[in-house]
Amino acid sequence: MKLPINDRLLACCSFVRAGERVADVGCDHGYLGIHLLQGGIAASVIASDLRPGPLDCARKNAEKFGLSDKISFFLSDGVQNIPRDFDVLVCAGMGADTIISILSAAPWLQSERYRLILQCQSKTNLLRQYLSDTGWAIGREAVRRDGRFLYTVMEVRWDPAAPRLTPGGCYLPPALLENGDDVTREHCAWVYNELKKIVTSRGEAASEAMKAALTEIEQMK
Repeated sequence: MKLPINDRLLACCSFVRAGERVADVGCDHGYLGIHLLQGGIAASVIASDLRPGPLDCARKNAEKFGLSDKISFFLSDGVQNIPRDFDVLVCAGMGADTIISILSAAPWLQSERYRLILQCQSKTNLLRQYLSDTGWAIGREAVRRDGRFLYTVMEVRWDPAAPRLTPGGCYLPPALLENGDDVTREHCAWVYNELKKIVTSRGEAASEAMKAALTEIEQMK
């Protein structure tokens, strides 16, 4: 039986290291954890969701693929009700506001003990700014195509001494720009064009951060 996992989640899985204990927050159907266990990548998986429906779906899928005894399921708002014995936290398929809310409510995550794998669906620049301002550093970031859409996946570690991101870096961070593949270039062009449209349409009402980011990105070209 083939697991119907999409390329967006497979990109998140590719950031998990062999033998890590994984917490999949907002697990939805549970496919990410199932894939990691099927491939012998994760040592264990915690699957949590805010809603009972998706969590029940994940539990049924784990049973279907014979992995119900290797995944722990928790009904939880973010990480509030899950055990802390994991190595890497995955938040995928959420907007920046939701991810920021989860991280802000759990200051105990601010430790070299944990890594974060984040796949943000919207306002990714605001998430990067929050991470940088708080003391998190983006170690790696990659762009992956899933159907008609491009998604970014980032690996984040706790490092308060890391340099803060510039306004432009919140849109196109160094960890992303160091990738020279075609899909990254396509994504960077899209980010630039969207930012330019917003700044142009808002005129004087555009925020100073947006104007500074646009100027900085144009100077990179």
